[in-house]
Amino acid sequence: MSLLCNPAHPDNRATVHQKCKISLPDIHKRSMNEIKQHREIPKGHRIPATTEDEVPHPGLPRMSIHPKAVSLHAKDDSHSSKIGSKSKCQKLPKCETEPESTCGRTENECTPLWITKTPPPTTTSKSVDPNQIHKSPQILPGQDPVTKHPFTIINGQISPMATDFCHFKQRFSWRSVVDPLEALTKLLRDFAVPVAKVSGERLVELSHGWDNGWTKAPSAMALISVLENREEVSGLVLRPGQRYKGEGGVEAAAIHIQSCWRRYLAWTAYMCHCRRKWAARIITISWSMYTQRLSVRKALQARRFSQLENYRSRAQHLAANWKHIQSSKRTIIHIPSLGYSQSQRLSLRGFDILQTIQISRLCDVRDKNVEVIYICPQHLEDDILHYYTSLLKCDGDTDGADITQALSSCMRRFIILIPEAVEYFPTHNLCLSTLLKYSPRTLKRIRNLIQGKQAYIVGGVAHVDDLAVADELGVPILGSEPAIAQLYGTKSGGRRIFVGAEVDVPPGSGDIYSLNQFHETLAELMTQNISVRRWLFKMDTEHGGRGTAYCDICHLSCYNWALQHYHRFGPELWNMQWIRESVLLRYLDEIPDWLAHYAQPAKTSHYPNWACFLKTFLRQGGVVEAYPPSDSVTCLTVDLLVEPGGEVTMLSCGDQLHGSCQLEAIGSTVPQTSVQPETLHSICIRVGQACLQRLIVGYVSVDLATFLDHNTMEQKVWAVDLDIKYSDQLAMTQMLLMITGGKLNCREACLEVPKPIREKSFEHQTEAKPSVGTCYAVIGSHLFHSNLSMLYRNVFFKMCKVHGIGFNKKRKQGTVFALYDSSERCRIGMITVSEDLQGALVTFARNLSVIHQEISSSKMQGETNFKELIKYIEDVLQMTFQNKMQVEHKPAA
Repeated sequence: MSLLCNPAHPDNRATVHQKCKISLPDIHKRSMNEIKQHREIPKGHRIPATTEDEVPHPGLPRMSIHPKAVSLHAKDDSHSSKIGSKSKCQKLPKCETEPESTCGRTENECTPLWITKTPPPTTTSKSVDPNQIHKSPQILPGQDPVTKHPFTIINGQISPMATDFCHFKQRFSWRSVVDPLEALTKLLRDFAVPVAKVSGERLVELSHGWDNGWTKAPSAMALISVLENREEVSGLVLRPGQRYKGEGGVEAAAIHIQSCWRRYLAWTAYMCHCRRKWAARIITISWSMYTQRLSVRKALQARRFSQLENYRSRAQHLAANWKHIQSSKRTIIHIPSLGYSQSQRLSLRGFDILQTIQISRLCDVRDKNVEVIYICPQHLEDDILHYYTSLLKCDGDTDGADITQALSSCMRRFIILIPEAVEYFPTHNLCLSTLLKYSPRTLKRIRNLIQGKQAYIVGGVAHVDDLAVADELGVPILGSEPAIAQLYGTKSGGRRIFVGAEVDVPPGSGDIYSLNQFHETLAELMTQNISVRRWLFKMDTEHGGRGTAYCDICHLSCYNWALQHYHRFGPELWNMQWIRESVLLRYLDEIPDWLAHYAQPAKTSHYPNWACFLKTFLRQGGVVEAYPPSDSVTCLTVDLLVEPGGEVTMLSCGDQLHGSCQLEAIGSTVPQTSVQPETLHSICIRVGQACLQRLIVGYVSVDLATFLDHNTMEQKVWAVDLDIKYSDQLAMTQMLLMITGGKLNCREACLEVPKPIREKSFEHQTEAKPSVGTCYAVIGSHLFHSNLSMLYRNVFFKMCKVHGIGFNKKRKQGTVFALYDSSERCRIGMITVSEDLQGALVTFARNLSVIHQEISSSKMQGETNFKELIKYIEDVLQMTFQNKMQVEHKPAA
């Protein structure tokens, strides 16, 4: 700017030429410099030549440059060049660089289409020299600053003789605005805009961008921005269908319709192609996944078949060398896995704790030839590890005392391992065998521990992953094949084994899968056994009383009529089918409503009503059985070991203790006292032999029910359930034998415990031989109290010690607890030992009462099964006292 404002500066002329495209004359050098400057004028701005000397090409108009200086007009004469002649004004837009004499085109050809041919104005104007008009695309020097200078475009046409348009042409450089003005008029014609008012200043500004080399034409809105009535025009342009009212609208509409139709056809074809491509991709992926799944399935089948073959070969070796293995040093790998179905596992609360309840299997180390590797499904805190270490050592108390010195010696005999997959699947409720299968580090450690030793696996509920674990470790399993265990481990399978063993079973029928079959079977059983007052419905695959429902026949409206019918014919004639037919038909009519209104599940935690229970019952299959027709029914559990060598051994037997649910056992009294030992032994041996015939080996648990038949006044024993697994009662029995040092003689139903050794006689210096006495124990393996979680283990044991709850190792009497987990601490096990059964029951009930009172308040009783169990024990004690009084007064009578 300083150079432009200083004409005396030597660089002023060059700066003006560079910035403003104006070549100022050099008043000192007017010879060759002027000619050179004229030759450097852009081709589009050259002045027409008057001679024919310079013709660059035969097809181009003849052009020449006059060797003279440019004339600069004074400011006062600027108005003289505003209006030219008629012919000159019409020729300027297209032929401004050619004189009229040299242009070969007519006046009509030189006029643009967007300028209308109007008659010349009547007013005369001063002629303007053409050499002084078309100098530069900018405003000529000396003129006024740029103003708006509006002009009007009507119907897309410009009137060339309009005063405002002529004033605009003379005011600005014409060539710089030709292209944008032509584009604007075409836009207005295309959209049939009647009137448009153009701002000259905005049009010049738009032309600057055009001259600066725009790569593409400006948009319609950019062209409309130069209009003063742009709001009106833009609204008209944006109106739908307005384009088809303007110039070439019919052709544009046809083109648009054709393009839309072609686009629709192309889009339809493309979408059809995409659908076919998607279908082909889906078919390809599905087929690939199917082939991969098929190959994986075949590989898994081959692997499982190989694992099964290896299991069978190792089972044969175990059976051939069983006696030798039992008499020599061996390692037992305890895997207390609950291989239930996935739906059952997911519906069980605290599934990891349920798999830890049998932690007392560690007590197998009481045999000096046995080492135990116990697989635990959860992490155990130090307090539980110290407790069991103290329990398993030969001396010391079990009240949590210091056991540091005995820790190293006891840990040599047993080890507890937690699979690393427990961290990977914390909420999937996987069975322990599956967790161990996906724990390579734990498997490797077990292989190192059993290397060079005789070892075998003792599992829980059989699962197919048991075979995979045994195959990885290369050891046999003391148990049945999973398929056989799942077949005969159901309620229907247990009935088949009992029938094959020729033992008494309740009236009933199994393998029921349809509603009609269910109703017909129930009606037939009720007709045949009219004295039965309650009927049980058991699901095949459920356990622990959860899958059992019952219905009392007293609610049946026609039951009294059926009894009268029965007494009319008598028991002998009642066996004839034609006599029972009328009662059967009456039962069939009333059974659906009777069940819908009066049948109820034994435990409503999982099946809240009969409808839910019946739906699952028919899907899984089940059994209909009669409940013993007596007011006094005693259930007992017997644990058997079906040895691979073919022998059957009774390991434990006890009378069941029940809580709120009469069909679920919480504990037991050991040994049992409800059945004659010879009768019980005979039943168990027959059941064990029937299991051997069906290739069932390992640990088997048999549930029996005994009652007094009022018709014959004889004791009856029914076999009601069969579990092919290591039971919780057997695990607690192992702890009982560990703390007492005794032996359970199931053949005679007595617990033999060594009496304390008397002190040496100072006179004779001889020791008295140790004597053996009998004891009774009460076992509770499923004790639950939610308030126990508020106490730490050391506080709990101190509380028990204050109230005299503990075990005396010298007298072999007292109380021992089984701890299961360190997180929730709501479940515990308890064993009380006494010289008689009544004393053991009283101690057990007292302990429960004391613990409940210490950890509960009037406003926070908590959720527990202590109260129901205490009440059941009180009923048992009262019945025992009544029986004792009857026995004492019987001789006197």
